[in-house]
Amino acid sequence: MSAKVTGPLWTVDAMAAAMGAERQGRLPAGVTGLSIDTRTILAGEAFFALQDVRDGHEFVDAALKAGAGLAVIAADKRASFPEGTPLLVVRDVLEGLTALARAARARNNGKFIGVTGSVGKTGTKEALRLALSRDGETHASAASYNNHWGVPLSLARTPETAKFSVLEMGMNHANEIAPLTRLVRPHVAIITTVEPVHLEFFKNVEAIADAKAEIFEGVVKGGAAVINRDNPHFARLEKAAKAAGVEHVVSFGSHEKANARLIKVALQADSSTVQANILGVDVTYKLGAPGRHVVSNSLAVLAAVSLAGADLALGALALANLEPPTGRGARTMLAMPGGEALLIDESYNANPASMRAALALLGQADVGLRGRRIAVLGDMLELGTEGKKLHASLAQSVVDNAVDLVFCSGPLMRSLWEALPSARRGGYAEASAALEPEVLGAVRAGDAIMIKGSLGSKMGPIVKALARQFSSQGAEAPAQG
Repeated sequence: MSAKVTGPLWTVDAMAAAMGAERQGRLPAGVTGLSIDTRTILAGEAFFALQDVRDGHEFVDAALKAGAGLAVIAADKRASFPEGTPLLVVRDVLEGLTALARAARARNNGKFIGVTGSVGKTGTKEALRLALSRDGETHASAASYNNHWGVPLSLARTPETAKFSVLEMGMNHANEIAPLTRLVRPHVAIITTVEPVHLEFFKNVEAIADAKAEIFEGVVKGGAAVINRDNPHFARLEKAAKAAGVEHVVSFGSHEKANARLIKVALQADSSTVQANILGVDVTYKLGAPGRHVVSNSLAVLAAVSLAGADLALGALALANLEPPTGRGARTMLAMPGGEALLIDESYNANPASMRAALALLGQADVGLRGRRIAVLGDMLELGTEGKKLHASLAQSVVDNAVDLVFCSGPLMRSLWEALPSARRGGYAEASAALEPEVLGAVRAGDAIMIKGSLGSKMGPIVKALARQFSSQGAEAPAQG
């Protein structure tokens, strides 16, 4: 859990000073939190009217009716609101939020950890939240708030008293992480891995590595970079970290020279047992979430725990309680005629590396008598000219992981469908909505079914449809849509 604020997160005086805001209306003394969404806003929070997909100024009235203490609006929208409306007025709302984030960073004396990577950012962030919380008050980004507004919002939400803060940073173009890391100024910066993701916007994978390496530009003096030694781009990332002035480069992985080194691992269907050496200390621990990729990232997590000055033993023990985030491996048991089936929800997003990892997870999953391992896969987007080839190449992972049936959705997944052995073809449709009834009709007791695709391929509704049709008592339907 993130740090819980007992008093106000911000006094209005401090907010106004940090943002250079003008006051209007009857304002509270302080706010308990910051929100950009009227659907989840809590009483006493400040609503920031960001202009992104929709103009947040359209929702100010709804936010105040829902109990918001005040709204932060742009000066050119001021005339839209009655004189008594409780407002902080700034030139630009995102600039105001960023200024507040800068003030949050300045007032906090704890340790900050930045996380990026082609795959595993959110899972690593959540594992860090869990491990560090055993040692003190810990704040971390909500959901996948890792972009140009998500990072400022997450940072501005940091309580002054937090001992540790974990901020996730993402990108799909060059020069997007650099301003975020300079804002966060992490003591420890982690790159989980570099893979062919967002190739539509980069000339090659080396360019992706360079964009991820921007995270090192914000590392504070005396700070550390934590880099995957097993990744082919390790040397490039290490060089970038040193060029950015990072004083300590720490590697993780199964490589014999890794500073956080995997010694032995036992992979189970729903967990893993790990023996590792973390910066010279031997540690044996259990991971509550399954998958070889989770094991690898846990080494980075424990390296960061140690570098941040937290208790390594407590952090390692905490990882037994790790659970896959919704849409990234969350598991639900489906009540079927004659028994149960396992649903693995990987529908949040997809790229070649995470797709291979998800197929490996499915390969580890236990199935019942006559049960099958079924993959339901949607297009992986933003892969540029390599898209068809990268989709077709997944056929080998399907075979290697003993996946029995594959249902494919989308024009790019047609390449995988055609590359599959005919006995493993479950069904194909151009769109996920057309594939849904085929999947619902195919699943039976004893099966393990994994659903994955890029967010734009809309695989989440199939997860919801399965959970709805085969709801198991006490099991909650995944929220991702």
